[in-house]
Amino acid sequence: MLKKLQLNFSTLFGLSLLALSMWAIANELHEYNYRDILNSLAAIPKSRLSWAIWLTALGYLVMIGYDILGFSYINRSLNWNKIALTSFISSAFSNTIGFALLTGSAIRYRFYASWGVSAVAIAQVIAFANFTFWLGMFAVAGCLFLINPLKIPTQLHLPFATVHPIGVIFLLLVAGYLLGSIFIKQPLIIRGQEFRFPDFKISLIQIAISGLDWILAAAILYAVLPSNISLSYLDFLGIYLLAMFAGVVSNVPGGLGVFETIILLILSSQISAAAILGSMLAYRGVYYFLPLLVASGLLGIYEIRFRTRNFKNINKL
Repeated sequence: MLKKLQLNFSTLFGLSLLALSMWAIANELHEYNYRDILNSLAAIPKSRLSWAIWLTALGYLVMIGYDILGFSYINRSLNWNKIALTSFISSAFSNTIGFALLTGSAIRYRFYASWGVSAVAIAQVIAFANFTFWLGMFAVAGCLFLINPLKIPTQLHLPFATVHPIGVIFLLLVAGYLLGSIFIKQPLIIRGQEFRFPDFKISLIQIAISGLDWILAAAILYAVLPSNISLSYLDFLGIYLLAMFAGVVSNVPGGLGVFETIILLILSSQISAAAILGSMLAYRGVYYFLPLLVASGLLGIYEIRFRTRNFKNINKL
């Protein structure tokens, strides 16, 4: 009953944020025609779109490292081709649809279980990958928020005027994790579940892989922003991380609306809202929907081959 209430609250919270974000975006765009957004989208140079596609390919290649490192953490081996296929499909679905525990995790269970990996081992890999995702965010955002503490839009009604305190909290969490990997060798029992810190080397690789993932994701959107914007990549990276953090926490699929709202609020003083929305449509198309299209095709091919193989095995009996 309690879990059901928590799920309902999470869903209601996400829908509320989505509604609030849609209102904020509509408010920003009330003076623009939808043609302005389409024209801004069409104005993006093909060379920049090409860069965005290549960076997306590199980003999803980096994401494979989450699962490879996860198998190393649990001292279990599996063919890298199988890990790469599973990681790409699960990442493409969870990034776009959201609710990673219901999408990416289900795909990982489907694939890894068919290759003989135990349910316990799969759960450990999933938990490790999800934790690594956040660890890189905390490390990169923590450093940036301390070096360049950008102002938080007042419309967000957060208790901080800048991201500086958030950066301190993030880095303290990362430091605590690294210290735990050095000094805590015995497993910890958290809510009845056993947690074991990886060794220090794996912890550093976690931060490197996830940090690079976030850096590349921000670079994709930066590549398709209007070229006349006077904003360095490092400045934009801080804005991106703040917006993406809010989007991921919201539980709204792909952070839709929440992410755009924060980007709009911060950048609308430099370029038009229509131009920003045009760039973000291109970003979502390249980084979310294009990989999802490829992943859907790969998933379909795998399922057809899996069912055909099972059908042949049944006929042999």
